Parts: sequence; C-alpha cells; structure tokens
Amino acid sequence: MSAAFSIAGCNRADTPAKHLETEIDEVAASLIEQPLLHSTSIGVVYRGKEIIRHRGDMHAGKPSPPTDATLYEIGSLSKTLAGTLMANAVLERKLSLDDDVRMYLSESYPNLQYNGEPIRIRHLLTHTSGLPNMLPERANTVLADFTDRRTPGELNVIYAHYGKADFFKDLHAVEIPRMPGKKYAYSSSGTELTAHILETVYKRDYESLLRGSFRDSAAMTGIRIRLSDAEADRLAIGYHSDNPAATTPMPQLPWGASGNVKATVPDMMKYLKFQLANGPVVKESHRTLVEFDSGFSIGYFWNIVTDDRLKGVYYAHHGGVPRSQCYIYIVPKYDLGIFIITNQSGDQTANAMEAAIDRLVEKIAARENIAS
Repeated sequence: MSAAFSIAGCNRADTPAKHLETEIDEVAASLIEQPLLHSTSIGVVYRGKEIIRHRGDMHAGKPSPPTDATLYEIGSLSKTLAGTLMANAVLERKLSLDDDVRMYLSESYPNLQYNGEPIRIRHLLTHTSGLPNMLPERANTVLADFTDRRTPGELNVIYAHYGKADFFKDLHAVEIPRMPGKKYAYSSSGTELTAHILETVYKRDYESLLRGSFRDSAAMTGIRIRLSDAEADRLAIGYHSDNPAATTPMPQLPWGASGNVKATVPDMMKYLKFQLANGPVVKESHRTLVEFDSGFSIGYFWNIVTDDRLKGVYYAHHGGVPRSQCYIYIVPKYDLGIFIITNQSGDQTANAMEAAIDRLVEKIAARENIAS
C-alpha cells in the first residue's frame, strides 16, 4: 500500500466522525442560545464512536467552561441505575418482581396495600405503587411550585436531618389511594424503597453496591452519591429557574437512589456504551413491565417509547435537580446513545434539551440515509 493511498484512506475514514463532531457542536451552541441556558455538555455514542462536547460557561458572565472532570448531578437519571441493579437482582434470583415489598421491611406496614392487593416490587419500578412522589409529604408541597426561588432553600431545610429512620416512620402514614399497578404516578419515594430492598438482599449499603456493580459491569469508576471535599470542588455550579445567583446542590435523600448520583460525562459515556451493548442485565432492565398505551410503557424505571417515526423504539429518562437538568436517550435503531446536561433548571429547560436531542437525531438519521 502506498503512503499516499494510506493517508487518503485515513482521511476518508475520519471525515464522518469529524463531521458529526461539528454537528454536535452546532446543536450545543444552539442550545445555550436559549434564555437562561449558558452551559451544556453533550456526550454521544454512535455506532461505537464516542464524542463529547462542552460549551458555554458554568459561572454566568466569566470564563468557566465545563470539562471532562466536571462532576454533574444527574438527578432522576439515578433511577435508571437503580433499575439496572434491580434487573440484575432478578436475574440472580435474589428476589421476584411480584414480591410484596413488605417482605423486605422489618416493621409491619398494613397500609402498603389497597383492598388486599399489596405493593409489589414491579409497582415500584413502574411508578404504579401509589406511593407519593417524595417523603416526607411536605416536600411535595414545596415542589409543586418548582420555579419559586424559595424552593431550593426549603428543600434543604426539609432534608437537612432526614434519614432512613425518618423515611420508615413516614412510610407508616402513607395511604395507598388506588389498586397498585394500574395508574402511573411518579414516585421518587418508591425508588428510595427500591434501594432499601437492594441493600437487604445484597447485605451491602446502596452506594457501595452501586459503585461496585457499575465499576465491574461498565468500568464506571467515578460515579458517587456522597462526595469527598476534593470531589465537591469539582461539582458543577448551577442555577435555579431565573435566579441569577448560583444555588445549592440537591439535598441528600436517605439512600440517594432517586436523585443523588453524581457523574462525569466520560462516565456517562461508559453508561451509554453499556446500555447499547444490550447484555442480559440491560435487556432485562429494558423489558416492558407495564404498558400504558400503544406508544408508551415502562421497564425498570426506563421510559419506553415505541411509536416514534424517526427514533423507532427508544429508552429515555429525564433528570432534574434545582440547579441541573439532563436527559439520557438509548436509540437502538441507530446504535445511538445521547447524554445531555445543562447547569440550569427551569420550567423550559427540558423542552430546550428535547428539541436539541431531536435535532441531533435528525442529523444522524440524515447521515444514515446518505450512507444507505
């Protein structure tokens, strides 16, 4: 092979990746032009290629771009990690999806049923348990007006000294309003209870289980729930709603499984690759556990959309804390995974990110059409 031919071949092979990098750059630049959005990180895995783009400044008004070392709060994307751990527990026969959750509680909870039908593990995973979104209940009143500037501070007060014992105490007072398994009602408290069940069957604290499992299965070495002082210095600064002053991190929940995981974008890239590899645990976690209509169902905390013309069947989840919002999309049709995060959290942030993801998928679909 001549040197000239070899170089030309390398250039041709590299061109699509560089072209896609440019397109991702354009999507990121367009996203941070939206009101209140001034920083974003996007990670894409497309047919084995990995591309990360950081744009904007985390500190409003001064040079401070995010980097691969930036630790982000991924909010409720944490739930998909818990779902993956639960899928593994099912495959290992540590438990059954149809187990009554009270089997794993040390006290009596006659209230965790409706007309004799108990809350089962599958109900926790699909947000059909009837449990409230948050415990204690007063957190739901605060979150009802999420964009109010007082919300982050009020959440901090509620959870300042709220631990596992408080959670179990409040769980006694819960009233299940309907037959479990029938109606979708988003429940972070259900995910926290999921973490307790995992701790019980594996006899390990949840964070240790989380970090060990994803280190071994996906080479994710940087995910955390609680941070050391040195790690806290790398945590992304963020902004709540239209408040120009930076706000505080999401307060620590009893287990943290529903919204306290922190990760770098490179770690999330490993998660995307792990999902796209579709091994037995991932396949189980993507399995439909309840179907709400012909186009929407839920697996192990994963939202499953089956009627999207462009994306085909895909798996997605949104994450939001008072100073950050993000999305993860797994799109097998294109062997595509997308992680996108901003360091601002308001009522239009999710819509802006969804629009950016749609533009990105459209660009990739166009590339596929040209290639075919």
